[in-house]
Amino acid sequence: MKAIMKVALGAGNVEVRDIDEPQVGDGQVKLRVKAAGLCGTDLHILKDEFKYIPPVVLGHEVAAEIAEVGKGVSGLEAGMRVTTETYFASCGQCRYCRSGQVNLCLNRRSIGSRVNGGFTNYVIVPAQNIHLLPENVDFQAGALTEPLACVVHAVTNTPTVFPGDVAVIAGPGAIGLLTLQVVKAAGATVIVLGTNADEHRLAMAKQLGADHIVNVQKENAEQLIADLTVEGLGADVVYECAGAEPAAQHLLKLVRRRGRYVQIGLFGRPIGWDVDQLVYKELVATGTNASVPSSWIRALQLMAEGKVQTKPLITHQFEVTDWKKGFDTFEDKTGIKTIFYPAS
Repeated sequence: MKAIMKVALGAGNVEVRDIDEPQVGDGQVKLRVKAAGLCGTDLHILKDEFKYIPPVVLGHEVAAEIAEVGKGVSGLEAGMRVTTETYFASCGQCRYCRSGQVNLCLNRRSIGSRVNGGFTNYVIVPAQNIHLLPENVDFQAGALTEPLACVVHAVTNTPTVFPGDVAVIAGPGAIGLLTLQVVKAAGATVIVLGTNADEHRLAMAKQLGADHIVNVQKENAEQLIADLTVEGLGADVVYECAGAEPAAQHLLKLVRRRGRYVQIGLFGRPIGWDVDQLVYKELVATGTNASVPSSWIRALQLMAEGKVQTKPLITHQFEVTDWKKGFDTFEDKTGIKTIFYPAS
């Protein structure tokens, strides 16, 4: 079967290779991939900016049909429509695993970076990772469950937003547009920031419920936020979803004193950031790493209830053999979300 693989350490070194169909083990489930989303992490692996163990099949945002279950698996059977958490293995013994924070386990191995992922025909995952897709969520929409679960973890598992808040989101890519919807569902007024390159993404943000959209290269976000907030003090909470240094710096100006700064995007490198503002403004700054099981449950509930739409974010679709075209849509910002399908 054809697979998009990171074949060696270093920048580049991604290619399509033929690999053997995997065999299911005890306690595992073999998934027939129906759709797999391209994530910024995949691009970071391409550029050698994220930890991985080659050779490895990329792709961790998966919607699939169960093809086979291993010994000892109950409650799951072939034909079920599912999605899967990304952790293939963790130590199970550290304070993080024992506290339900598997995302922070120092020894965890995830599909798509340290274990073969979903940019191919079949992928093997532990049975405990499986979540059934709601009836009203198709495979394309379901492939975005993983990034939505990451957003839910960032926004609600550590409470960052409250009803009546004014929230600013920098970066109207897939993560920013999902953050917009989760924050709106929490009862906040939402402002989404972008640049000239984001005009079509800003339009999508408006369609998905943003109260205001701002092209920061043409409009004054500070004045708008001052007009919307109590005494013009600034936003209650800001979310950096672009992984862009200028956005991170700008948000420090837009957030009010004793407000909240949340980092969701990955920069892939150290950046310059005015940490003194944490002191002068007495800010609470939080980061977020991937997801935890409870955030998957909430993500699927939000999709089932129609409070979050993932399918409108999909702008490009390719077979894995056209991986370069798919990666280019992310790099040049021509798309919002790209989906890969197994080679026909």
